[in-house]
Formats: sequence, C-alpha cells, structure tokens
Amino acid sequence: MKSNPYLIILLSILTFHSFAQDSNAYIGDQQHPNVTVYSSSDFQPPGRKAIAAADNTINGSGLDGQKQASARFLSQAAFGGNEIEIQRVLDLGYEAWIEEQIATPPNYMLPQMNDIFDQAYQIHLNDGGDPDDFFGPYWIHFQYAYWQNNIMNMDLLRQKVAWALSQIFVISFNSDLQDRGVALADYYDIFLRHGLGNFEDLLNEVALHSSMGYYLSHYNNPKANPEENLHPDENFAREVMQLFTIGLYELNNDGSHKKDSQGRDIATYDMNTISEMARVFTGLGPGNIMENEWVDEPRFGLDIYLNDYTTPMKMYEEYHDTGEKQILGHTLSAGQDGMTDIRSALHILFMHDNVGPFIARRLIQTLVKSNPSPGYINRVASVFNNNGKGERGDLAAVIKSMLLDSEARECSSIQSLYQGKLRDPFSRYLHVVRTMDLNNINGIYWNTGYGFWESTGQIPLASPSVFNFYLPDYQPYSFEEKGDLFGPEFQIHHAKTSIEMMNQIYRWTMNWGLLNAWTEVEPTFIDYNSCEPLAKDPEVLLNKLDILYTHGQMSEFTRNNIKTAIEKLRASNTGSDYLEYRSAIALYLTLISPDFTILK
Repeated sequence: MKSNPYLIILLSILTFHSFAQDSNAYIGDQQHPNVTVYSSSDFQPPGRKAIAAADNTINGSGLDGQKQASARFLSQAAFGGNEIEIQRVLDLGYEAWIEEQIATPPNYMLPQMNDIFDQAYQIHLNDGGDPDDFFGPYWIHFQYAYWQNNIMNMDLLRQKVAWALSQIFVISFNSDLQDRGVALADYYDIFLRHGLGNFEDLLNEVALHSSMGYYLSHYNNPKANPEENLHPDENFAREVMQLFTIGLYELNNDGSHKKDSQGRDIATYDMNTISEMARVFTGLGPGNIMENEWVDEPRFGLDIYLNDYTTPMKMYEEYHDTGEKQILGHTLSAGQDGMTDIRSALHILFMHDNVGPFIARRLIQTLVKSNPSPGYINRVASVFNNNGKGERGDLAAVIKSMLLDSEARECSSIQSLYQGKLRDPFSRYLHVVRTMDLNNINGIYWNTGYGFWESTGQIPLASPSVFNFYLPDYQPYSFEEKGDLFGPEFQIHHAKTSIEMMNQIYRWTMNWGLLNAWTEVEPTFIDYNSCEPLAKDPEVLLNKLDILYTHGQMSEFTRNNIKTAIEKLRASNTGSDYLEYRSAIALYLTLISPDFTILK
C-alpha cells in the first residue's frame, strides 16, 4: 500500500499534541488507539521469521529503552538478569519486584554445602576412592555451594545484598578457616538470614559467631590478669567500631564529616574506648563441640579445631570482666553478666548517629555507585534511622530506598562523567553466568573459582584481610587530582589483574570452561544456541548484548568495532560454525569493553 508521508507526519504531530501533557505518554503506548499507520510494505529479512510490520514504526515494540533500564536495575539489585528476569521486572515494576524478593525465602549455604559434600564423597567412592581418604568440608565445598545457590536460585536480591554485607563484616579463608567449610557457610548464612532483616540482629549474630571470634580473636578472650601481664585482645573491639558500625570520624546524616571549632575531623573513639570495648568481649568461648574422641563438652580455652561453628559462642562468666565500663558516653554497670554487657555495647553502637550514613554509603558503593551525593546518602540513612514505622535498622527498607532513589534510577546520573562504579571482577563473572544460557548435562554447577581468584584476587570470603578486597576510600591517582572522588574496586584493578581478567573472559567465551570443579563432575560451558540466529545480523546480536551487559550504553566506538570484527567471520572462511564464532567474539569484545566494565 502506498503511503502518504505528509499524512504520517501530520498524524504524528496531532497525536503528540493530544497527549503532550502526559510526560510518560508516547505514540504506541496503547492509550491512543485512534492512530492509523500507512506503510509501503511489511519487511521480512531473508531467512528470518521476524517481520518488520508497519505498525512497529510507532507501537514501541522496537524500542529497547525499558529493557535496558530493567537490565541496569538488575545489575544493581542482583548479579544481572537474563531476558526472562528482565521481562519479569518490567511486568512487575521495580518496587513490586523488590517486595517479591524480600518475601522470597533464602537459599542457605550450609545445607547446600552439606548436600554437595555428601555428593562429592559418593563420587569419590564411585571412582574407587578410599573411604578414609576424603576430607572436608573445606573452602572449595563452600565455593561449590555458593555457585550452585547463585545460578538456579530465585532469591536474587538477598544474595546480592549478602555479597555486599560479606565485604563489610569480613572473615576470610585466607586463614585457618580454609579447612572449615562449615564455619564459612554458617557465617555467610547470617547475611542471607538478616541481610533484609534488622541490622542490630545481624550485628549480634556476627559478634557471637565463632568464625568471627576466631578471625578477630575474641574467641577464648579472657579478662585481664595483671599478675601474668595478660590483657583482653582488642582486635574485634576496634574493628566492630571502625569497620562494622561507626567508622573513624563523627558523621552528619549525609555522610560528611562533622568538624570541631578548629575545623578538624572529630574522632568517634579513642584508645581508651577500644580498651573498654575489649573488656566487654571477654569470656566468650565454644558454644558446643564437634563429635570427637577426646572432649565430652565445651569449655573455655578449648582449641578452635574442636569447635562447633554452627552454635554461637557462649559466655563463661568466670573469664568475663564484670567491672564498670565506659562505652561512647554510656556506662555499663558493674556486676552485669557477660551477655548483657555484649548486647548493651552492641546496642550503643547500633543507636549511634553514624551507623545510618556509614552503612548507607558502604552499601551504595557496592550496589549502585562509588560516589553517592550527600543527598543520596542522607535519604538512605534517614530510612535506616526510621523506616517510616518507627523501626531503626530495617535493611529491607534501606535497600528498597537505595535502589528506587532518583540517583539510582534517573538518566542524569548515567550521563554524569563522574558517576557510576567499576564492577568488581567477581560481580562481572557471576553476571555472565546469570545472563547466558548454560551448557550443563547434569545440573551440577560446582565451581572452585580458584583460577579466577589467582587471576583477579576475588571470590567470596577470600579477602586478604579484614579490610576487604579494597578500601571504600581508595582513590586512583587520577581521582585524587579531581578531589573527593573514590574508586574502591580500582584498588584490585591493575596491570596484572586487568589483563588476567581479559584472559579469564576469553576462556569463558571460547568454551574453555565457564565453571570448573576439582571434583570429577562435568564442567559448565556457555551455550550460544539462542545467540546464533541473531548473529546472522550483527546489529541484532549487538542489541541483545547491549541490553544484557551495557544496558543501552554501548558506545558507537564499541559497537562498530565489534560489528566490523564479527562481520568478517563467514562460512567461507570459518566453516559451518561461523555463527557460534560470531556470538563468542561479540560476547568477548563486549565483556572487555569499558561500556560493560563500568556500571553507570
């Protein structure tokens, strides 16, 4: 049918004018059905089922903007999302998706790890292994559980928040905990249990978990004995303030530093506060013991290797300092039992004005952006202080406000040169696994991540110290020149890891194995079947990758380079698998591009 271009333009102008008052309206939004479209013909590309129908010019079906925004949201709220999850977010809306996720039960690590350990033992026996020559669970079994839980799971938000919290309340298997898979898994489950619960509950469980007790040495920490020159260990006492709750300096609710009359930062605590806090955390020891042939019941001073890590530490009153203690302007009365001292001290920290902005900034940096504005921090911290129902420390409300905030959602933040964040290596890895189809014959998604850890320095619970993989205030040199700009993840992005990351991506995309275990199970590979039909037209394939990985921000430079590279791959020079090669090369070049590496 012949078209009248002037009529189409006129209809467009009239239609636009008719709902210009509605800033969210657009031609094709189904609110204005009385629009007729004339076109010379429908177009069907050779060899393709898809048809470019006339009404697609205005019905919005060819617009990817909403999908791109949904995918960007899932890069913040989860470890990315495949096309199904992207559409679910669009169908539900951001707020309803968050509410659904808050109500989704967690996939805990400990039961998953125990099941995996049993499976691995059976595989060992089936392969003719000696029943007495199989040990664990170790750190690798925790890693297996982590990957299994984060591939087929539905608790996407909870798992992402747990990953963020594990980088604040740090323990690491870069210690004697490497042989204690149960300790690692049970500790990580604290973040799955309370990550969308109340912060004070989370803080109490962390403080009493024997993994933390061992890592920061308040397990078997006795009261002072001046005659033997023994004093309480101050390690946890210091870090529970500096790293877990209030930080080093007094903060305004927007995260800025309060100043004294001389314009200097005001310290939140001093050495005396650390000493007083250390006295609080005396007397804690094993809450229970593992089955063994030497000891019948737990006792203070018992070696950590017999400890049952699934039971919180308990108080041994005779080893607890019962004297009066001064904690941040509050007095803990003499003669209190040990657990009352601990819960009182943690409550004092929980109620401190610093906690809201301190935790808000750390979570925003991990999930959304490295340099949140003072207004953004203030809004999220205010929700921490009061969720609207009089509750302090409601992390579900905090996360919801953080993800729905205008600074997380609006385009102005995307367009700002100094906004966004470098995606940490592990999040990039899991993003690929979550978004691509997987070739796996048995549904076993075990992965040690050891090679990735050696290459990039990052897998869960593998921090080199209690200060995490990187510091929240880390500044690359170029950032220092621009003032108070921070890029935490750049601390582990350097000459070695940046190149090794590209090598890792090459291995994944070229099917050298996406997930690999030390146990005899089949590795997992990327499945390109859904990409190959799209690869006939490079632009169509790139549109898919732009949604999944760069969220509509793939630059013309990147797009043109990838298109030029894959157009050269044809059946005549590559063979019948040329569409798979096109898909693999396009994915590789997308994943090493700055458009994916930087989340805006």
